[in-house]
Amino acid sequence: MKLSCIGCGPGDPDLLTVKAVDRIKRADAIFTPTSKEGKPSIALAIAKKYIDESRTVITHLIFPMIKDKESLRLQWKTNSRIIADTVHSGKYCVYLTVGDPSLYSTWNYIHKELKENYNDINIEIIPGIPSFFAFAAQAKMSLVEGDQTLGIVPACYDLDKIKHTVASCDSIIFLKDGRYFDSVIEILSETGFSDNSNITIAQDVSIDKEILETKKLKDLRNTKNPAGKYFSIMVARKND
Repeated sequence: MKLSCIGCGPGDPDLLTVKAVDRIKRADAIFTPTSKEGKPSIALAIAKKYIDESRTVITHLIFPMIKDKESLRLQWKTNSRIIADTVHSGKYCVYLTVGDPSLYSTWNYIHKELKENYNDINIEIIPGIPSFFAFAAQAKMSLVEGDQTLGIVPACYDLDKIKHTVASCDSIIFLKDGRYFDSVIEILSETGFSDNSNITIAQDVSIDKEILETKKLKDLRNTKNPAGKYFSIMVARKND
């Protein structure tokens, strides 16, 4: 009774690991997250070229974009039960997730439920390339050097927490929601980033529609943010 969770990386199917491709090709059943019924799964789109749909059953699991914690917990329980029932039926199962399973992933909620309620299942976790490493490779930049510190901010949920993180680090990675990046520019100015600090913004990293550009902080004030999608990323370096 085995379940493999696979990190599918940032978007380019060729960035999946050899082990990940092997597990996907061997799977009897594949589970993939989506935010609502009928919406395409990004993780599935990345892995699709390696899936034999004539023999592999694909199930979309809903992870709604809501803040009601009780509703979310009920959905996590439902999703984990669907996976567990399939594993218990004797099928080799794979769960796909964008990026790496350990980094802001839907897998974390499933994993907690499985460990608590289905601890007879043998779980394997295969890491994937996080978007910010693919981003740094595409931009041909280093994220940190020497004794510099790096901060990762998932979204603009708590401005005070963000200001503290920005003030404490030499480089900051802002993930997920590019629609709030405009409001971050002023925070950077208020927390020690100079007008000449390099700011690199991208969306759709590693795929054909990729947008990536680097500007000075002073040049981003009062200009339109090039990245407005949910899966966007911005890296700010204080001391280039």
